[in-house]
Amino acid sequence: MSVVIIGGHDRMVSQYKKICKEHSCKAKVFTQMPGNFRNQIGSPDLIILFTNTVSHKMVKCAVTEAEKSNADVVRCHTSSGSALCEILDEATERLGA
Repeated sequence: MSVVIIGGHDRMVSQYKKICKEHSCKAKVFTQMPGNFRNQIGSPDLIILFTNTVSHKMVKCAVTEAEKSNADVVRCHTSSGSALCEILDEATERLGA
């Protein structure tokens, strides 16, 4: 399953990727908005938005791209590792990945 994580803390990027790898997910993590953000999102199975630490512009862009690629979007106010684990556990059950 491919996952795009948007938001979160810069210092947590390696932990986010490690948690995704433990759940057999391929992950891209964006804590800051790059110039060509739309093109870098791609067509993931799941987009996770850590709403406490992300700009409105990034959220709007991510939701638009999710609609185009028919990806699931999960919003979470907390950007902790345990919150990510819970989201991935639920998503793998729901999506059957």
